[in-house]
Amino acid sequence: MTPGQHAVHPDGHSKAKHSRTDPARRKPPSTQPNPEPSARVIAIANQKGGVGKTTTAINLSAALALEGYRVLLVDADPQANATTGVGIPLQELSLHLYHCFISEVAPREVVRPTAVDGLDILPSHTDLVGVEVEFVDRAERERLLQRTLNTLRPHYHFIFIDCAPSLGILTINALVAAHSVLIPVQCEYFALEGLGKLLETIRLVRQSLNPDLVIEGLLPTMYDTRLLLSRQVLEELRYHFGDLVFQTVIHRNTRLAEAPSHGKPICLYDKHSRGARDYAAVAREFLARLAQYEKAQSSSP
Repeated sequence: MTPGQHAVHPDGHSKAKHSRTDPARRKPPSTQPNPEPSARVIAIANQKGGVGKTTTAINLSAALALEGYRVLLVDADPQANATTGVGIPLQELSLHLYHCFISEVAPREVVRPTAVDGLDILPSHTDLVGVEVEFVDRAERERLLQRTLNTLRPHYHFIFIDCAPSLGILTINALVAAHSVLIPVQCEYFALEGLGKLLETIRLVRQSLNPDLVIEGLLPTMYDTRLLLSRQVLEELRYHFGDLVFQTVIHRNTRLAEAPSHGKPICLYDKHSRGARDYAAVAREFLARLAQYEKAQSSSP
C-alpha cells in the first residue's frame, strides 16, 4: 500500500483559527458544527500492549490541536489511561463513553475540554469493560461507537480513538467507526509479534463491516539510537512495509514517560523535550500525507 492509499475526505482538513484562552476558563465544546466537512476518524490500534498507543493518541491529538485544528480524543480503553493522561481523574467522572453506549445521554454531554485549546476528550472508565459481556447478544453491537461518533464528527477536523490492547469488541467498534488505522510499533524485540493478526483483523473488518478502512501508517516508537536492535527493527519495518512506515520516529524519552503521571500532554509538560519535538514532527508528517493524497485525488480523472 502506498501513501496514495491513505483515504481522506478530499476537502476535509482546512485549518480553523482558535484563540489561546486560559484552559481553566474554557467553556464546554460548542454545539455549533464547523463549516468544514465532518472529521476524519483514525483508530490507533495494536493488540500488543506497551507499544505507545495511548502516548501517541494523546500527543498527536495535542500537537494537531496546537496547529489550530479541532480534535477529539476518544478513550475506548477500559483502563482509561488517555483520560487520566490529559488530567481528568476517574473519580470525578459522572458520565463517560459507557453511558453513550447504553444510550443514557447524548455524546455531546459526555465530551470534556482539556488543557490544550482545541482538544476535547470523550472519556473512558473501568465500567467500559462490561461492554464485552453486556452487549454480546445485541444487534449491530459492532457499530456502537460509530453511532456515537456520527453525532460528533461535524464538530471536529480529526477524531482519534485510543484502542484497548486487544482485538475484542471495543477494538472492532473502533475499526468499524474509523476511516483509517494508525499502528504504533515499538522498535524492540518481538516488535512484529501479533502485527500479522492485527492486519488480518483489519482485512476481515474491511471485508464485512467497513470496506473503506485503510492503514494510515505504522509509527515506530521507543526508538533508542544507542541500540543496534532499534536500528535493525526499524530497517525490518521499512523493508516489509515501505512507505506505510512514517519517516518520523518516536525516540525513548524520560520526559515523555513522565508526562502522563502529571496529567499533561508532552507539549504542556515539557515543550522543549525530544518527545515534544517528535510528536510535533509526526503531526506535520501526518498532515503532509493527507495533503499528498488530496493532491493525487484532485489530479486524478
